[in-house]
Parts: sequence; C-alpha cells; structure tokens
Amino acid sequence: MNASDIEPFFATLKAANPQPVSELEYTNVFELLAAVLLSAQATDAGVNKATRRLFAVANSPQKILDLGLDALTEAIRTIGLYRNKAKNLYATCRILVDRYAGQVPRTREALEALPGVGRKTANVVLNVAFGEPTMAVDTHIFRVSNRTGLAPGRNPLEVEHRLLERVPPQYMVDAHHWLILHGRYVCLARKPQCERCGVARYCDWAKANGVAPR
Repeated sequence: MNASDIEPFFATLKAANPQPVSELEYTNVFELLAAVLLSAQATDAGVNKATRRLFAVANSPQKILDLGLDALTEAIRTIGLYRNKAKNLYATCRILVDRYAGQVPRTREALEALPGVGRKTANVVLNVAFGEPTMAVDTHIFRVSNRTGLAPGRNPLEVEHRLLERVPPQYMVDAHHWLILHGRYVCLARKPQCERCGVARYCDWAKANGVAPR
C-alpha cells in the first residue's frame, strides 16, 4: 500500500465506525483481561455466552478465587480448551491478588508474566483498557495487513511492528478495532467481500485482482 493511501484508508474506516468497540463483553479491566484470555481459539460470541454467567457471580480476581477452580472450570466448559484456560485464569487471579492487590497491572512485562497471557492479550488490555497505542495482531489483522499491503509481515510480531510504523498517530488507539472488524466481516479469509469494501480503492490485493473501484 502506498504511504499516501494510509491516511485515507483509516479515515474511511473511521467515517464508517467513529467509535469502534470490542465485541467481547466486559464492565471492568479485569473482566476484559479474563475475556481476552478465554478468547484464544474461540469466538467472541462463545466467550460472551460463558462470561455472562461467570461474571454475574465472580467478576474480580478475589471472587474467582473464592469461587474455586472446579466451579470456574464448570462455568467456562462451553469454551474450547476450557480446562487449561480455567487453570491459567485461576493462577492469574492468584498473582493479581498476591502481587497487585487485585488490580490489573499496566505494563506489558507484568501482563505477559501472567499465566495464559501472551503478547496479543497484553496488547489488547493495554490498548482497550488503558488507551495505549499498541497493536494486538490476531488472525484477522494479520490477514488484512498482508492482503491490503498496509503492513506486510511473515509473522504477527513483524506485522505488529510494521503497523506501529505505518498507522498515523491519530488513528492508532482505534486501529486495532477497525482492522479486526474489517477482517471479521468484510475482508474474509476465503472470499474477501471487495464489492462492498469501503477501502478497496487503497488495497493492493483489490488492485491486483481488478476489483478496486477506479
């Protein structure tokens, strides 16, 4: 993607969705952390279905510990890999209570040290909860970044670094949401919906395949 196309690319996404939000349901920072931790290899809808029940009775690290591992495991059993995720979430809650007075830390290093929390999850929390200009690269963002030519890379970390270089500062905080929603609903993996894509005119793939509007 040409450098001159990047600003209008994001301006178009912003015009279509001025205030994008995560599709994961949460009411506090801990709920966001827990939901993202549980969302690996699972749909947001599936996670929301489970966390609605869980957060109704336990929506803080101490309440999760009070609930107990067995009850936590049962509460999220509809989510893929639920046993391992329950162990990680429970261990994370123990660390949050013992080291951080039940609060979610605001540094990448501290977040990535929590069980089940990798770079992507840490970036989501830093960006969504704390407004940090970070970029959490999931499969959707990886695909959109490579297909459009916005930020090509061989792996998520390369794409992340490239996005941090290329996304204009005024769009950085919300760019994660715009890109993930675009990949989830328009720039689909098997068949991109170029005919209804508002940013096709800036996309390398659309141009190469003759589907970009002139």
